[in-house]
Amino acid sequence: MGAQTAWRQLVDLMGRGRAPTNDTTLERLARLRAIVPVAVRSASARALAFARPDAALVEFFAQDDLAVAAPVLRMVTLPVDAWLDLLGRLTPACRAVLRQRRDLPAEVERGLESFGAVDFVITDARPVVAVEAADPAAAAEPQRPMVDTPAPAVAVAPTVAEPEPEPAVASAASDGVVPRFEIADLVARIDAFQRQRDEDPAEPLPAGPELLVEAAERAEPGFRFETDANGLIRWVDGVSRAALVGVTLAHASRQGCAQVDASVAAAVRGRSRFTEGRLEVDGLSDAAGSWRVTGVPMFDPASGRFTGYRGVARLPYRHETAARSSASDQLRQLVHELRTPANAVAGFAELIESQLLGPVPDVYRARAAAIRSQAAGLLSAIDDLDTAARIDGCALDLRATIVPIRPLLERVVRDLTPLAAERGATLVIVGEGSVSADDRAVERLLARMLAALLSAARPGERIGVSVESDGARVQIVADRPDALADLTGDALFTLDGRVGEDEPGVPLLGAGFTLRLVRNLAVELGGALDILPGRLTVRLPAGEDRPADQIAQH
Repeated sequence: MGAQTAWRQLVDLMGRGRAPTNDTTLERLARLRAIVPVAVRSASARALAFARPDAALVEFFAQDDLAVAAPVLRMVTLPVDAWLDLLGRLTPACRAVLRQRRDLPAEVERGLESFGAVDFVITDARPVVAVEAADPAAAAEPQRPMVDTPAPAVAVAPTVAEPEPEPAVASAASDGVVPRFEIADLVARIDAFQRQRDEDPAEPLPAGPELLVEAAERAEPGFRFETDANGLIRWVDGVSRAALVGVTLAHASRQGCAQVDASVAAAVRGRSRFTEGRLEVDGLSDAAGSWRVTGVPMFDPASGRFTGYRGVARLPYRHETAARSSASDQLRQLVHELRTPANAVAGFAELIESQLLGPVPDVYRARAAAIRSQAAGLLSAIDDLDTAARIDGCALDLRATIVPIRPLLERVVRDLTPLAAERGATLVIVGEGSVSADDRAVERLLARMLAALLSAARPGERIGVSVESDGARVQIVADRPDALADLTGDALFTLDGRVGEDEPGVPLLGAGFTLRLVRNLAVELGGALDILPGRLTVRLPAGEDRPADQIAQH
């Protein structure tokens, strides 16, 4: 496990330019490659698709198994000079991978064409084994053909994987000279194969998506899956199953962290084949990503009954996706990179403050407490950025349920008690009601709105929060502090310097950003944020208060 961890970290650092790609680091990777499994190396290769590795690192991966080299060669971007310098050191299989790309510069494509005769030549790669006859008289006898029925001929084409040489044993001639591979021998083998095929015709090859499934099952990276008659995924091979097993392909709505497009859902409902559909999987497992899925229906041979789908999924090629990721995708990637070190800082500060590693002087404990508090603010800002990016990229995962507002507000007020005490303000809650929305999103909305209002409050101010319902909507009305009472429209979202950045309790990203996030969250939940004179009103869909057993029945 230590070697695998070291491999992942070193590849990630070198791929992102945070560690030099030189003889020392490449030699260390070469030592690790001998003890790291192919699956781990292949996963690291797929991760390099989002980085800009050095040409030396690309060449290092190209020297590995094709399952490791192919993901890098399919996605990586290099300067033209680096490609041209690298082509001559690649194997024919690696150059075949590059031939499948449609985004390479014209100079590189011409360079690949120059290897055509070398890459597609038919050679006799069979090993020659000298057979020593025990009986001299037997050695003098003429050798009989070793294979009576020739093996099937294989059409030569640029493929990702090189076919393994056919095993054969060539007997030494009496004079010790091994016969050369002759064209006449190949022609005879083809004629014999065609005669045998005419006498005993084989089952015809599948056409269309069936052939795509057979080919994609041998491709990397990707996974295979099978469904039941209702389109429910029941078996997965090639990636982690937790995110996929139990997902139905018959509905295009989001299911947990997975979602298929409408074309796949329509094909499954009609029990027809589908090709190159989209499957989006969120999360941090190896199943996460944007997949292209192909599936064919399966039927019971005995009864003809439809039993489900058999299919494969692959990652899209570079030419199938946008040349540049959207701003929201880039922001989400940045958020993920920021969250890990921020969590580590908060964790170490908590260890020092709680003295879990041994006695610590009070001055250092106080400093650790301040660091932990600031890290918590940073994590809160990172969460806000992540939420904003998900809203912008239409990737916010919402699950509607019945949410009682009064208990939720009371919990939020308890969490904001230190901030209220620091600002010298008071929060007062009146009224009750329930909404039909995602409970986590509603809690984030209310917490961020009240925190932004408290950050602008002055000592002695009272901020009232009332819950009102008109049957179809629930309104959460919050008083605005005096510093924000006269702001209207977009001015409230910029605040125009009304709330100083250095004042205690002000959100790290600013009160204006926080209120914009509240407005966008309200819209995502099917409601709105109204800016009224002296107050803010959040309107959300009302939910019917029912016992848990009645909710389960519905």
